[in-house]
Order: sequence, then C-alpha cells, then structure tokens
Amino acid sequence: ILNTPSHHRVHHGSNVEYLDRNHAGIFIIWDRLFGTFEPERARVIYGLTKNIDTYAAMRIAFHEWAALVADVRAARTFRERLGYVLRPPGWSPDGSSLTAAQMRARMHSNSGNVIAIS
Repeated sequence: ILNTPSHHRVHHGSNVEYLDRNHAGIFIIWDRLFGTFEPERARVIYGLTKNIDTYAAMRIAFHEWAALVADVRAARTFRERLGYVLRPPGWSPDGSSLTAAQMRARMHSNSGNVIAIS
C-alpha cells in the first residue's frame, strides 16, 4: 500500500522498463490501480533519457516545459499540437520517436535484448 525506497528508486530510473512508472508519492496503491506500478527487478540506472548537460536550476526545472513548447510550435496541424500536449512523452506524429510503452514492447519482442535510449 505504501511507497517504499525500492518503488521510489524505480521512479527515478532511466531503464526502459522503469520509464513512466511508480508516480505515487506516498500510496503505491494508485500505481497498482492505474497499471503504472513496476517492482524493482534490475539494477536501477538513474538519470534522464536525454542528458541536459547543465547544473542551472531554472534550466533543470523547466527544460521539459521548454521542449514541449518547442514541439507544439513546430507542429504543422492543430491535431499534432494536441498530440504533443495530451499524448505520452516521446509521442511524435510521424513515429520518429518512441513512447515508453513502445520501447518496452520492442524490448519484449527482442527477447529481452537491451535497447539503448538515444
């Protein structure tokens, strides 16, 4: 029911199997109910999927928002703009980038071969 250190480690992992998992701050039951729970099985690799190479606090705090605004501005249609705002991280209208669910599906279809995030 309660979030543990192991659950929290998974939340901060950049391993493909740990992306977009264990969002609950206190009660892990919410992740179990909504299907976002992942137990810690493999060693957690901490970090971001794309390194931002800075220690500037404002850049660290708002880099994802800035990337989202850039994607929305570059979108060609209103539907694409909505996609960037409402769909999962990594979504793209042309499929050139993958969501965490798509990366996990590829990982499982490759018989457990590790996929690097680029």
